[in-house]
Amino acid sequence: MSDAALPQEYRTGSDPRTLRDALGCFATGVTVVTCLDDEKNPVGLTANSFTALSLDPPLLLVCVALNSASAAALGRAERFAVNVLQTGQQPASITFSTRVEDRFGLTEWSMGEHGVPVLMDSLSVFECARHAVHEGGDHFILVGEVVKATFEPGLDPLLYFRGRYRRLHFD
Repeated sequence: MSDAALPQEYRTGSDPRTLRDALGCFATGVTVVTCLDDEKNPVGLTANSFTALSLDPPLLLVCVALNSASAAALGRAERFAVNVLQTGQQPASITFSTRVEDRFGLTEWSMGEHGVPVLMDSLSVFECARHAVHEGGDHFILVGEVVKATFEPGLDPLLYFRGRYRRLHFD
């Protein structure tokens, strides 16, 4: 018999950690989603559940945990930004994934053209108008219509795979 590890399996009712581990096998980019709260203070969180949805109209979506500190503001925001992080922004990813009080005090940012906080030096930034919000279990799905997109072609993405930050490796 081989000493190789057997594949792990999740079935309904199994340990949720096994499901998280299986989901973690999908390498993702890392984003920080930002907006202004009702008092016009910048808020945001790290999210890797992000994807393009449509080119016509230009739509994207991001999934936000209901229990996150920024969830209420993001769910109400008429405008928001998705900042796709590059390899040098791992500290920002960590900051926005914790309950640090002043996340924006630890990260360089500016106000975007459409009135949303934008993280400086991001790989790409999508400024969006809220298109729809849908329920999704312990998350909600925030759909935005892209009103402006910028990107830096010379930067590499910050990646997340199996619970760790990764970098692209070229052959």
